[in-house]
Amino acid sequence: MLKKILFTVCVIITLPLVVALFIAKDYAVEREITIDKPKNEVFDYLKFLKNQDNFSVWATKDPKMKKTFTGTDGTVGFVSAWESSDPELGKGEQEIKKITEGERIDFELRFFEPFESTEPAYLVTETVSENQTKVKWGFSGKMDYPMNLMLLFIDFEKEIGNDFQEGLDKLKTLLEQ
Repeated sequence: MLKKILFTVCVIITLPLVVALFIAKDYAVEREITIDKPKNEVFDYLKFLKNQDNFSVWATKDPKMKKTFTGTDGTVGFVSAWESSDPELGKGEQEIKKITEGERIDFELRFFEPFESTEPAYLVTETVSENQTKVKWGFSGKMDYPMNLMLLFIDFEKEIGNDFQEGLDKLKTLLEQ
């Protein structure tokens, strides 16, 4: 009887670890929207991290969130940090790592609480027509073994993707006013 219990416990512990060997470790999410404004106007708005407070879903989830800023907004090296008692938001910071003027802004997201990770994110603008701009908002990440097992239970594409889309919808409304 004891052997059966030990065998069952070993299977319960081992099976998820074996499954995790075959699960992807990387994930990526991207959403896009077309805004009825010229590309230079859209890009000039997006490159300022503080403007994300006007359209990012996460910036509005906790009105008591503590925010601090370091550097010159709209330039490489600018850091926007946040700290929230809401466990979904936690504590972290976002830094502008690279700006390809008129085209792309690359960020580094550093999460400290409720978990630690560093992930790249970006905003891209593309001309659709003289008065229309496509904006792409993307994020990617990696979960090392055996934590990648969580990717079976967390749908980043849906969860983060929905937040990106809601933010892009707000951005469109804001810029087209």
